[in-house]
Amino acid sequence: MLNSSVHSTPQRGPWGKSSWRGNCSGYLIKDLLEYYNPKKFVEVFGGSGTGYDVAQSLGLQNSVHLDLNPEFGTSFSHESELTNGKYGGHNLLTHSIPGADFIFSHPPYHDIIKYSGDQWGEKGQGHPDDLSRCSSYEDFIKKLDLINAKIYASLKNGGRHATLIGDVRKNGRYYSIIKDMAYFGELESHIVKVQHNLYKTEQKQYSSKLIRIHHEHLLIFKKDQVWHIPITAVKKAFRDLRDSKLPTWRDLIQAAVEDLGGVATLNQLYSVLENSAKAKQNAHWQAKIRQTLQIYGEFRSIQRGVWGLNLSHSAA
Repeated sequence: MLNSSVHSTPQRGPWGKSSWRGNCSGYLIKDLLEYYNPKKFVEVFGGSGTGYDVAQSLGLQNSVHLDLNPEFGTSFSHESELTNGKYGGHNLLTHSIPGADFIFSHPPYHDIIKYSGDQWGEKGQGHPDDLSRCSSYEDFIKKLDLINAKIYASLKNGGRHATLIGDVRKNGRYYSIIKDMAYFGELESHIVKVQHNLYKTEQKQYSSKLIRIHHEHLLIFKKDQVWHIPITAVKKAFRDLRDSKLPTWRDLIQAAVEDLGGVATLNQLYSVLENSAKAKQNAHWQAKIRQTLQIYGEFRSIQRGVWGLNLSHSAA
């Protein structure tokens, strides 16, 4: 039942292929359909057929299920043929999406699981428009944004797009897809879905401390304007800490010593910080650096004119 901002179903149910990696629980789709009771249901990224099986079990007479995999369902020559049932070979980047009042999407989580050329039961390079085969994370976000824009455009006014997205940790970096992707429409609900039976993750042994990802995000967007498209996009920008007036002298000197390898001479610190915003506002900035080094326990004098970080210092 969909009555909480947390959704947890340990069992995946009898729908779809249990062997299909990245498969979501059919109970989630069932709960969504029973809650919103759409007149027409469209599912993209159909994957293992879970959504189709759920729709059939509920007796839905007007549901369309699409996937890039040509073996997913019936082939078609034109999008006008996408009326009811499963259709394979549907390319979300090039084909149109049928109009509906409810669309469910469960895209790949970047390249964590390769679908074409792997999960589809074939070997090779895979399909160039498979989102799990994007050349980079940035390319993945760009293509995901395009698909989500097309989904929003295809919705009937008052319709909803429910998308299930997970976070990714790769090569020591944490990727939050829901933070980086653009939002099309009004965000109506954000539901945290608990992940269960992560056998590959649970069996893997890690050499360092790691907070494991055991959740996904279900975002539900509503279209409530015919012509105007509410778009929320996050733009990542980089700014030099030295250009900001917010950090303290202690903050700047700590960063400078770290940047210089943990040990720095006064002349090196002067060189690194002479063009900072705080130095430009203080005629006696060099004296301020020396004073800061002497009064804060985070810094230690190694020899005359040479300073390092006191790693054992605790503000407590």
